[in-house]
Amino acid sequence: MLTDQATYNRKKFRNQILIFIIKLVVYLGVVYLNFTFHERFEKEYEWVSRVIKALSLFLGANLLISIGWIVMIFWYLQKHRLQKLTRDNFVLGINRISSVLNSVFFLVALLLLFGQKISDLFFSLSIAAAAFALLSKDYVTNMINGLLIMFSDQLSLGDQIRVNEYRGKVLDITLINVVLQNDDDDIVLIPNSVIFSSMVLNQSKQNIKKLTIEFELDLKHHTSPEVVEKELKSVLRPFSNNITDNSFSLKILEIKKDSVHYKVQFLIPRPDKETERRMRRLLNSCILSFSGREVNTAETPS
Repeated sequence: MLTDQATYNRKKFRNQILIFIIKLVVYLGVVYLNFTFHERFEKEYEWVSRVIKALSLFLGANLLISIGWIVMIFWYLQKHRLQKLTRDNFVLGINRISSVLNSVFFLVALLLLFGQKISDLFFSLSIAAAAFALLSKDYVTNMINGLLIMFSDQLSLGDQIRVNEYRGKVLDITLINVVLQNDDDDIVLIPNSVIFSSMVLNQSKQNIKKLTIEFELDLKHHTSPEVVEKELKSVLRPFSNNITDNSFSLKILEIKKDSVHYKVQFLIPRPDKETERRMRRLLNSCILSFSGREVNTAETPS
């Protein structure tokens, strides 16, 4: 039985094929009118002639882009021996490039509709493109960086990454930014230029996730590190299958005048948001039990 997602994908694919056929029929009709009644339209109905030329240009370019998209996707599926189309970086990049090219040809067709000559049109567009590149340098840089991210294997949709103080799951990669969903289900937008200029930690490429909690214990109620470690391991015993063997560590980061600064850390081989929250909750409860509310706890994402 097909899942709901598979049914949706098949329906969406059929709709795209239907739209492609409709555009092809309209394009052939426009080309036929242009060749058959070209002289008459030029003499009596100039505006109709401009509409036909604009439609011919846009639909022709759109059909070529669609055919190129199909060829590239088919090649990609064959190369990676995939049975169905998946939403990954390569597909995302091809979709973005197709959208940009369609937008460019739509603009050209629109200018042609208002009476611009082809020679003057490309000259005007070249000047406009140069001016846009100069005035929107950051925007263009983000677009280029976005395409580089899409066609690389360093970041993929669904990866768990950390960029500076932000951490979360990659939901989408656009021409402007990378969309993250953090542990609180908030949506964080990080510009592509920031991704390229910052240190990015991709935990999914190692198929593991590191859970880290830093805390301080007051020296008045201080317990030996051995006891602290034993208690923390004890509360995590129900989750032993969710923790990589021999990855648990408890470190003393700093001994202050009135407190000791600890860091507990371990690896999770199969990241699961709900399980991670339960482990954090149990660890924090255990830490607080050492000295009540006088303990200062602080979680540090990793």
